[in-house]
Amino acid sequence: MNIYDFDKTIFYPDSSVTFVLWSARRHPLIFLRCLPLMAMRSLLYLLKLIPKERLKESAFRFIRYLPDLDKELEQYWDEHESWICPWYLKQKRDDDLIISASPEFVVKPMARRLGVRLIASSMDKKTALMNGKNCSGEEKVRRFYAEFPKDTRVESFYSDSLSDTPMAKLANEAFLVVDKGQTPVKWPEKA
Repeated sequence: MNIYDFDKTIFYPDSSVTFVLWSARRHPLIFLRCLPLMAMRSLLYLLKLIPKERLKESAFRFIRYLPDLDKELEQYWDEHESWICPWYLKQKRDDDLIISASPEFVVKPMARRLGVRLIASSMDKKTALMNGKNCSGEEKVRRFYAEFPKDTRVESFYSDSLSDTPMAKLANEAFLVVDKGQTPVKWPEKA
């Protein structure tokens, strides 16, 4: 099994950010309705007064007001599927796993199109409330072992971020993806 981070790794840039911005252009009035809370929570997050989960909830609050989120996501991925990095498509395998900090409902349509499994941050797609911790760092390892046996063999792991070192340590070999998602290089030994 090969495991891949998603944002800035096999999809460049970040699917959460691009989906929020894409939605803001399509539904500006809905987005403006949620902007005050988003701005306030952004400041609180920068001041380290709230966790990342509360920031993400406010960033995705607009989904509560969309008439058909699933339809929006299908259209978003129709327009952005070509942003999947070519190096990944050349080596993709059926037993690949994507593990992402983005909300599961955002990445799931693309994982389905790719025909691979997915572990991602759990967020209610009706309320935009997080169900547990953000799927990053050590939480990725915890979530991985919640779904796979401890002796699962991880051949390779790919990510754009050294914060994923806990996952990289599970793999026989790990790669850091650089050059805006274009080039996998060996994971730094001192990470």
